[in-house]
Amino acid sequence: MIAGLVGLFGAAFLAATLIPFNSEVIFVGLQLGGVAPLWLMVAVASVANTLGAFLNYWIGLRLEDRGAHRWMRIPDAQFDRAHHWWERWGIWTLLLSWLPVVELTTVLAGAMRTPLWQFTLLVTLAKTGRYIGLALITAGLFG
Repeated sequence: MIAGLVGLFGAAFLAATLIPFNSEVIFVGLQLGGVAPLWLMVAVASVANTLGAFLNYWIGLRLEDRGAHRWMRIPDAQFDRAHHWWERWGIWTLLLSWLPVVELTTVLAGAMRTPLWQFTLLVTLAKTGRYIGLALITAGLFG
């Protein structure tokens, strides 16, 4: 059981980072194998996936600390407009951060200095919801 949960933790963490990886196959395999209680698997995968998103957030913070938008030749005025848009509308994309490409918004959230409490709330909801949904689908309750 412990090895399975450690593997799930690693897979879920990696899947949330910029490294292309898929944790769903491992989650489903462990669920079908009855390796651990389902609530524990959802908790482990959710925590790990959220921690991986924190790594992305930190990368975004560090890149912007070093003036990344200037490296990419984005004028300050344009970046300020993008920041304003992000604060109003873009932050809600974090609810879709469980999707592979949209997951990059976790890096953007760091660059845009999204308050950590907001980031944590939205990303945790998204990541946990993903694994709950996956568990229910696998259990045959949906689809």
